Amino acid sequence: MQKNILLCVSGGIAVYKAVALVSQLTKAHFNVKVIMTKSAREFVTPLTFQVMSKNDVFFDTFDEKDSSKIAHIDLADWADLILVAPATANVIGKLANGIADDMVTTTLLAATCPVWLAPAMNVHMYDHPAVKRNIAQLAEDGCSFIEPSEGFLACGYVGKGRLEEPEKITQIVVDFFKEEVKEE
Repeated sequence: MQKNILLCVSGGIAVYKAVALVSQLTKAHFNVKVIMTKSAREFVTPLTFQVMSKNDVFFDTFDEKDSSKIAHIDLADWADLILVAPATANVIGKLANGIADDMVTTTLLAATCPVWLAPAMNVHMYDHPAVKRNIAQLAEDGCSFIEPSEGFLACGYVGKGRLEEPEKITQIVVDFFKEEVKEE
């Protein structure tokens, strides 16, 4: 059975990797829908994700594509797994504190399926006590994390904060669903 992946894309230069991630996930036979924050749309257009996913892209909480459904609730119910990639410090902080002020955060708060976050940000931001505290809170709340890798960052720094490679994230998702099938 084909699994449904809801990819929530928040704004940072790593958004370009999220495009490749959609490609990898669809090649792995997942049905992918994308929600984008306003900041993510500054880096990549929704059309790019629509072409890669073959599905509508969501970004406006008040733009109901189907008037018989409330989109953020419907998307949360539709997903077998929600993946936030890249997960910026901003979206991590909002989710950790229950703030629902856009399509991504309202959908995340309505989710009952597993939620995974793949952080991507400057090494100093990732090490900031507030970010660490928010990550710890989300882990306590049941969210899982795909750790960022180390290397050269867009800001010119070298360190931990790079969004994990799309191929590796896809393999983690594939392995998760293989384990789920074994447990059933």
